[in-house]
Amino acid sequence: MKLIVLSLVLAVCQAATVKQQRKFPDDFLFGTATASYQIEGAWNEDGKGENIWDYMTHNNPTVIKDESNGDIAADSYHNYKRDVEIMRELSLDAYRFSLSWSRILPTGMANEINPAGVEFYNNYINEMLRYNITPMITLYHWDLPQKLQELGGFANPYISDWFADYARVVYKSFGDRVKHFITFNEPREICFEGYGAATKAPILNSTAIGTYLCAKHLVIAHAKAYYVYDKEFREAQGGQCGITISVNWFGAHTPEDEYAAELKRQAEWGIYAEPIFSSQGGFPKELSQRIAEKSAAQGYAKSRLPEFTDEEKALVQGASDFFGVNHYTGYLISATQNRVQNPVPSLPDDVDIGVVVPDEWPKSASTWLTLSPNSILYALSHLKERYNNPIFYITENGWSTPPESGLNDDMRATYYRAALESVLDTLDAGVNLKGYMAWSLVDNFEWMEGYTERFGLYNVDFEDPARTRTPRKSAFVYKHIVNNRFIDHSYEPESMIMTIDEGH
Repeated sequence: MKLIVLSLVLAVCQAATVKQQRKFPDDFLFGTATASYQIEGAWNEDGKGENIWDYMTHNNPTVIKDESNGDIAADSYHNYKRDVEIMRELSLDAYRFSLSWSRILPTGMANEINPAGVEFYNNYINEMLRYNITPMITLYHWDLPQKLQELGGFANPYISDWFADYARVVYKSFGDRVKHFITFNEPREICFEGYGAATKAPILNSTAIGTYLCAKHLVIAHAKAYYVYDKEFREAQGGQCGITISVNWFGAHTPEDEYAAELKRQAEWGIYAEPIFSSQGGFPKELSQRIAEKSAAQGYAKSRLPEFTDEEKALVQGASDFFGVNHYTGYLISATQNRVQNPVPSLPDDVDIGVVVPDEWPKSASTWLTLSPNSILYALSHLKERYNNPIFYITENGWSTPPESGLNDDMRATYYRAALESVLDTLDAGVNLKGYMAWSLVDNFEWMEGYTERFGLYNVDFEDPARTRTPRKSAFVYKHIVNNRFIDHSYEPESMIMTIDEGH
């Protein structure tokens, strides 16, 4: 009996060791991600135009939790070489960052290009390439030029042409060196939170149709920018162009809740992914039916969700070389439990479901972010089956802590290890996943939460004019994974002094 027990223990230990040392592919891209408004600062320097976050935080500061703004933020505009040095310290393969549309085109229109803005990004890109770090550019991460917002922003169908013109300037300026372009970061947050609610700029709060107008115009803008690259630049530059969509996992709370969970998935990300990646094209079927039914009951002459013409469907369908996934957490969806009163009409009212978060899931400093077990595997496996396994990149994944938590962020390290175990499970499941970008390289301006939440692998001292950056414990853990291509759950950094390895 003792021999059998001992054998079982050894077998379990051996299995754990094998799982612990599953290897990431040698060509798997490890990186981090940031966004221009959150880190750059220099909000009105060197010819940069005003964007919607500049305008909102200056004219309506109370909408930000601590009444702060991104005027200086991490001041990466003046500290970009230090940021690249941090990339080298972390041994990163890649770095995903966004461009400020209004830094390149101050009015948003392509007739006026700001040379200083182009030079800044050229210097940034060249500094990365000097150390063999692959730059991944996001064209738009929420900071629309204010001049375009005054013309209606994403509620104006002409936004697709303005965005395509901007994209052409970007490809022409940087595409000789940059081979990964992402058109939009998180359409849901742009359209629902900015247009259908008041939780992101421009806080339009047009609950009835804002989300839906924005959704249609945004995916058409994406497609036009994609084809600008495909037809005018791909042959000479040889790169790729895709889109990043926030895909948290929404699972059924009980088997009876599967339809409710599917509606939630369609409302959160399917409304943007389905027109591009599905074989049917257009908006998701069940969601479209639900909105049409609700609209009719509310007295509308036709559905509040606009339709795509056949020509528009054909333009958008298949217009992406890869599917960028921003993933942070998961939720359980119920058709009956925890339902709340939502504005009528609105997207949340159209879907009308409840959200369940088990008490045992660890919680971060952000009210919406918990450690949901295996959520990456669930989300990516679902996308694989739904969209015939396109190329995927996880373009954001991270954990927040309060400002007072300091450098010893064990829970962030725990989160990253759990997330990357789920990434390995996802690779084992045959998902065509090519890379993983941790959010974020450094602490930044966290949108409506200001500086009350921190996501950085590196702490930024926002009281110091130099914006000193210092690695947290999680930075060492992430570097160890990147360097060794496996997850060692027993690894503890011997010191908190980060150095640059040979080759980086």
